[in-house]
Amino acid sequence: MTTTAAVDRHDGAAPPNLRCETDGPVAVITIDAPEKLNAMGRTFWPELREALAALEADGSTRAVVITGAGDRAFSAGGDITSFAALADVTAQRAFQQDCMRTFAAVEECPLPVIAAVNGYAMGGGCELALACDIVVAADTATFGMPETAVGLVPGFGVLRAPSVIGRHWTKLMMFAGERVDAATAQQIGLAQKVVPAAELMDVARALAVRVAAAAPLAVAAGKSLVNRGVDRGEFDHSTAALTTLHATADAAEGIAAFAEKRAPVFEGR
Repeated sequence: MTTTAAVDRHDGAAPPNLRCETDGPVAVITIDAPEKLNAMGRTFWPELREALAALEADGSTRAVVITGAGDRAFSAGGDITSFAALADVTAQRAFQQDCMRTFAAVEECPLPVIAAVNGYAMGGGCELALACDIVVAADTATFGMPETAVGLVPGFGVLRAPSVIGRHWTKLMMFAGERVDAATAQQIGLAQKVVPAAELMDVARALAVRVAAAAPLAVAAGKSLVNRGVDRGEFDHSTAALTTLHATADAAEGIAAFAEKRAPVFEGR
């Protein structure tokens, strides 16, 4: 039997960013803002942590699939227009720390987490795919880390992408905003499976069922051992760098240009 629940909202105004459905040992978490290409709102980050913690605690879930609502996007990334509300260094640092805690929660969750990438996986969406254990991509999927276009860098992506796709591909995607299609993503290790878009969720669920049938303690131990080289101290360096970038005139210009749908003019300050 399938149960469906929206993740509780975290303030009086913002709707929940996620839906969570469970069917036997498999849970599907859907980023649920298709009208915004599933952009990650400010409350997305704690909601995803809470959803994973609840699934870990329920005693019956053994595998998790994360996907995006609709057929256009897994997630277009963070809601860039909301960055302008990060008015001071304290708010900017707290936001970066919140994001990092969520990526860490995906990596550290003892449950295997599969990303079912159904369209654009840009910025934070690409980073979320990097944090997951396995990536299944629709043949229409597109990956990118274009944060330099708004004067920032992908704080988690710069830490994880080099070990997944190599330093040079990471630099190409970061410096030039290079977009990677599904076939290329599979070639460079960003996706492990590419399937027709219409079959994506069936394939992802079937894979989750296979994983869920394995011994859960062995899967959890295996995940922990594979990830044992992960250095959480890197998060502090990345948070510090992003906090500094948020305070630059270039970042303010990039965010304003994005909101105004115009090309930014960067001055290197």
